[in-house]
Amino acid sequence: MAATEADALPAAADARQPEHLAGRKNLVQLVQLRWLAVGGQLLTILTVRYVLGIRLPLAEMLALLGALALFNVVCAVRGRTARGVSDAELFAGLLVDVTVLSGQLFYSGGITNPFIFLFLLQVVVAAVLLGPRPSWAMVALTSGCFIALTQWHRPLDLPGLAQTQSVHYLGGLLLCFALVASLLVLFIGRIGRNLRQRDERLANLRQRAAEEEHIVRIGLLASGAAHELGTPLATLSVILGDWSRMAVFAAEPELREEIDEMQIQLQRCKSIVSGILMAAGEARGEAPVETTLHAFLDELVAQWLRTRPAPGLRYRRDELPDLPIVSDTALKQMIGNVLDNALEAAPDAEPTLRVEAEDDELVLRVQDRGPGFAPEMLAQLGKPYQSSKGRPGGGLGLFLSINVARTLGGRLQARNRDGGGAEVIIRLPLAALTLQEQSTYGD
Repeated sequence: MAATEADALPAAADARQPEHLAGRKNLVQLVQLRWLAVGGQLLTILTVRYVLGIRLPLAEMLALLGALALFNVVCAVRGRTARGVSDAELFAGLLVDVTVLSGQLFYSGGITNPFIFLFLLQVVVAAVLLGPRPSWAMVALTSGCFIALTQWHRPLDLPGLAQTQSVHYLGGLLLCFALVASLLVLFIGRIGRNLRQRDERLANLRQRAAEEEHIVRIGLLASGAAHELGTPLATLSVILGDWSRMAVFAAEPELREEIDEMQIQLQRCKSIVSGILMAAGEARGEAPVETTLHAFLDELVAQWLRTRPAPGLRYRRDELPDLPIVSDTALKQMIGNVLDNALEAAPDAEPTLRVEAEDDELVLRVQDRGPGFAPEMLAQLGKPYQSSKGRPGGGLGLFLSINVARTLGGRLQARNRDGGGAEVIIRLPLAALTLQEQSTYGD
C-alpha cells in the first residue's frame, strides 16, 4: 500500500507539470470538437439522404463515422488517465480526423462537395494547438487530400450538378484553399507568439514588482535596525576608547591587540550602518565621491581584505580602462556580498576577482574553490531566501546583488566551473558608472 502511494505521488506531480496539463487540456478540447464533428456529419448525412433524397453510400459513410466515434472514445479515456499528452499524439489525432473527412468526401462528391473546405478547420486547430512545423505539415497534407479528391471520388447523384469541372476552375479552387490555409497558419502563429511574449512580459513585470516590494520591506527593516544600532555602537566606541587609554590594558600587548581589532570591527559596523542609512536616503547631504575605476576597485579590495578574515584575494584588472566614475555605495556592497559568499564557500582558499572590459561592459568574475551551487539554487537564482547556508534569512545577499545589478542596467549570472568551485559574473554597462552619466542622471 505504501509503495502504491509512493508511486502515485510522482505520477500526480508529473501530471501537474504545466506542459502536461496543457497537453491534456488540448486533448480534451479535441475530443469535444470531434464529438461536434461526429454529430454534425451524422445529421448532414441523414438530412441529405432522407430529406433531400440524394443517394449516398450510407453503409460506408456510417462505418467511417462509427470508427471516428470509437477513436474519440479512446481519446477521451486517454485524456482522463494519461500523465501527459505530447504534440505528436495531438497531431496523430488530427491525422485521423483528416483521413475520416477525406473518406466522407470521397463517398459524397469529392471536390464538388461544398464541405471540402472543412479541411481548413484542421489547419486552424493545428495552428492553434501545435507548433509551426506540424501546422505546415497539416497544410501540405490537406492540400494533398484536396488534390486527390479532384481525381478520385464517387460523384453525387444530383440533378443539374456538373460531374466534371474545368482545369482552370479546379486550379483556382486549389490555389484559393492553399492560400487561405497558409495565411491562417502565418497569422495564427504570429498572434500566438505575440500573446506568449505579452504573457512573458507581464509575468516578468509582476515578478519585478514583487521583488521591488520585497526590497522596500527589507530597506525599511534595515533602516530601522541601523537607527537602533547607532546608539549601542557609539557607546561601545566610547568604552573601547577608554580601555585603550587605561594602563592595565596598555601594559598587556595581547589585550592591546584585541582592543585594536575590536575597534577595527566596530568601525566596520559603523560604516555598514552609515551605508544602510545612505542607501535609505538619510544621508543625501553628503556629496558623491568622484574617483576613477582603478582607484574604486583597488580601495574596495583593500577594504575587503582589511575587514575580513580572508587568507588573501587573487585580484586582477588587466587592460581595464581607468574611467572617471562616481563611487557607488550600493555597488561596493554588491561586490562585497559576492566576495563574502565566495569566502564562506571556501574559507581556507583565496577567492579570485578578475575585472575586465568587454563590449562597453564592466565584467567582474568572482571565483571560489568551494562545492559549487546546487542545481536547484541555480534554477532559483535571484529569488530571496535561496541559500545553502542553512540559516534563516540566508540568500538575501545574492538576491539584493542581482537587483542592484539590474538597477544599474546590468545582470548577474552564476555557474559551476568544470574544475570545481563556482563563478559569479557581474556585467554592468560602463556608461552607467561613468562620471558623465551619473552627473546627467543627477541633474
